[in-house]
Amino acid sequence: MSKQNDSISCKVKQYRQEAGVSQAQLADLVGVKRQAIYDIESGKYLPNTGVALKLARHLGATVEELFVEECEEDGRELVLPEGGEEAGGRISLARVRDKLVGYPLEGEYAFSHELKAADGVIGSQGKGLKILGTGSAAENSVFLMGCDPAFTLLAAHVSRKDPKARVLCRFASSHASLNALARGETHIAGTHLHDEPGSSANVSAAREKIALTGGLVMGFSMMEEGLMVAPGNPLGLRSAADLASGMVRIVNREPGAALRVLLDDQLAKAGVPGPAIPGYEKTVKSHNQGAQMVACGAADAALGLRPIAHAFGLDFVPIAEVRCDLVIPSDLIEHPTIRVMLDVMQTRHFREEIDLLRGYHPGQTGAVIAQF
Repeated sequence: MSKQNDSISCKVKQYRQEAGVSQAQLADLVGVKRQAIYDIESGKYLPNTGVALKLARHLGATVEELFVEECEEDGRELVLPEGGEEAGGRISLARVRDKLVGYPLEGEYAFSHELKAADGVIGSQGKGLKILGTGSAAENSVFLMGCDPAFTLLAAHVSRKDPKARVLCRFASSHASLNALARGETHIAGTHLHDEPGSSANVSAAREKIALTGGLVMGFSMMEEGLMVAPGNPLGLRSAADLASGMVRIVNREPGAALRVLLDDQLAKAGVPGPAIPGYEKTVKSHNQGAQMVACGAADAALGLRPIAHAFGLDFVPIAEVRCDLVIPSDLIEHPTIRVMLDVMQTRHFREEIDLLRGYHPGQTGAVIAQF
């Protein structure tokens, strides 16, 4: 036997009483002295593996039910940028400078519909935090906010290179990502703003948002943006100007989203007022939501990316090619996980996978666009 671990809660007494067995009877069944059962139930000792298995068998329980590892209580202040202070709420955790930041694992900003393992649970009455696991995961994790679906591929490659390193992808528009970066609520912002002649919109926005720290702007991908339409493109759409027929129902992105800006620019060039298009005021907050609207027939066209259209079995009308960049504040570049991520982006394997995506190419992947 070994001394009891304070984080282990013993349930042997509860199961023994429910079974109607005395300490002496249970001791005989297991092959130990009655004092040993008393010491186990009082939390003085943890049994060895053999005794624990016998206790579980005779009490009709599992070892995990008899000896429960309690969640680690953590008294550090938790920052929840998106709110969601509901007791029992599951969250991803990472330390951003001196703050422990958490984002909910459910809701409209989750990158996909899969269920993800939590790092912590919000305490009762929305206060406090219970850490699941060792708690070290937050120290080795970084948040990457943006709306390029290929970010999840980067996260997978980082984990392959270093199993301790985690890149936690969080869906957000380019402007929302940069604003979160400026507030210290993420480590990295992904942005794909559209350039004006002679300037880089991504770099200009990054300089404005993190002027105090300075930073690195690194190329991530070149990708096609356009309209996701029904299979076979039954309305024969070829450009944003074709939306002016009055026969096309669209679903738009929220104001400020890069794709919304792209659409407005294209319509302005064609002399088409946006509100004249059916559905212009109807918005979704992600590529996936727009694709779902088209796939179920609730809209004829939605703004998005070619791989998303393909994933939903839709056709795609390209409008523009844009560069997606990663923006990293200077004081976070030496974070161990970010160093792994930067190394991964220089590898042939990662660039080859980017090149395999429909509508993508790695011409700028890993290139330093700007440093200031």
